Amino acid sequence: MVTEALILSGLLFTIGAAGVLIRRNAIVMFMCIELMLNAVNLSFIAISRQVGVSAQLFVIFVMTVAAAEAAVGLAIIISIFRHYSSVDVRNFRLLRW
Repeated sequence: MVTEALILSGLLFTIGAAGVLIRRNAIVMFMCIELMLNAVNLSFIAISRQVGVSAQLFVIFVMTVAAAEAAVGLAIIISIFRHYSSVDVRNFRLLRW
């Protein structure tokens, strides 16, 4: 059971990382980051069940960070959409060096 959960977690994390690297839509990239955070939560729970350590505290911490990231990220995406009328990352010059 634990091995399957870790394999699923790795697969979800890989899909999320590929989505961040390949896609250029800010909303899709944002969803892929959320998918990666949920994959980490799944691996925390799977490892805690095998080792016997309570990982619920780590999961709650990751969920809190994800909620804050969702609020700030969506605010940034809405602000950029209002300014550029697009959420395509290639059009953004604001965040580059």
